[in-house]
Amino acid sequence: MQYQPKSAVINQPERSAGSSLSQILRDEICSKTTLSFLMEAHDALSGAIAKRVGFKCLWASGLSIASSLGYRDANEASWSQLVDVVERIVDSTELPVLVDGDGGFGNFNNARLLARKLHQRGAAGIALEDSCFPKINSFVGDRHPLADIDEFSGRLRAVKDTVADDLVLVARTEALIAGHGMDDAILRASAYAAAGADAILIHSSKTTAEEILSFAAAWQHRLPVVIVPTKYYRTPVSAYRNAGISAVIWANHSMRAAIAAMRHVCGRIVAEEGIAGIEADIATLDEVFHLLRYDELARAEARYLPPDQQQ
Repeated sequence: MQYQPKSAVINQPERSAGSSLSQILRDEICSKTTLSFLMEAHDALSGAIAKRVGFKCLWASGLSIASSLGYRDANEASWSQLVDVVERIVDSTELPVLVDGDGGFGNFNNARLLARKLHQRGAAGIALEDSCFPKINSFVGDRHPLADIDEFSGRLRAVKDTVADDLVLVARTEALIAGHGMDDAILRASAYAAAGADAILIHSSKTTAEEILSFAAAWQHRLPVVIVPTKYYRTPVSAYRNAGISAVIWANHSMRAAIAAMRHVCGRIVAEEGIAGIEADIATLDEVFHLLRYDELARAEARYLPPDQQQ
């Protein structure tokens, strides 16, 4: 039976007792009747902010995490560094996190190790792309060699055999990025579906959504489709709903917003030789304390510490 998307409004499910994060993510991406939105997080703070404003699921972006660590999005950050950051995001938000696992940091063995460790740290899903190791960011340069279809399918099967349904497995094809065309994109997506993927992420570097919408039409809902409209950001969301897209990832916008804001504030402090002028434009300390739940610490101290040791 094929997945059949339906139209309508953004669903915002409340987490019920006993629901696992992976099941919530699966409901959002794989069993939905509406369009879902995942917000990028690259650390615990960005995750907490995304949760505070109302996002229900997060995308642990490889680009954004690498950038926050001072690395390039070229597999310079290690899988263990990625796993550590994801754990902090999960701990700070208690939201389902779909992790950008690049190509799995190697062959099937590296990919299944990554998946197992992500599951242990509380991730809800992993997205693997059919790139060769080491990868380079999709929007950098023109050379994007793709993995052999059978070899990458083996990576997906290894992940599925290792974590079964404990992680949502999203297979990402870079066929359009690499210039292989629509037929290869469909061929690859079909092979990845057969290998056990729960959803297909189709990526594009075009500034319009034309080839993404063409893929969705040709794919005919064989599995849920996930998209990342970083370059074709002018396309109205209604086009994705009409095409039966399952989920949209806002993939790097918190990191880019942070760069712009920090650059602006640092530049003003240098120019003005003081901070009086920028105080009204930055978060208050009270907002920081509220975001990181200092109130919970005060309640815990009252419960667990002797009175003479409380703040």
